[in-house]
Amino acid sequence: DRFDMDLIEKVEPSLSANRPSVLMDYPAEAAALARRKPGRPEVAERWELYIGGMELINAFSELTDPVEQRRRFEECAEERRKAGRAVYPIDEEFMRSLEKGMPACGGAALGIDRLVMLMTDTDEIDQVRSFV
Repeated sequence: DRFDMDLIEKVEPSLSANRPSVLMDYPAEAAALARRKPGRPEVAERWELYIGGMELINAFSELTDPVEQRRRFEECAEERRKAGRAVYPIDEEFMRSLEKGMPACGGAALGIDRLVMLMTDTDEIDQVRSFV
């Protein structure tokens, strides 16, 4: 449960402001849609690119196994239920797509607002967002 807090409080502040940094091999619990690393099931194939100490890209290898994905969704729902938090329904259309077969793939989400922050040497995201 401390992963996110330690990442924000300890890891991110220690990243170099002068060179890009890549953090990789996240705990599987911190990557609900990512494939687990072969031979290391406790680790997900996930990485993030930091530039100037700021997360710019979040990327991972997609989990394409429908049985494993459903198990993870159900496990997450149960954890939320036990914690008294809102439980979201499983996206059955997404699950049907996985069941039809999905090739190995991955993706990377680039934060355009953060990229603009870097290009304009801005410290606050509100200074570059076009709407709030």
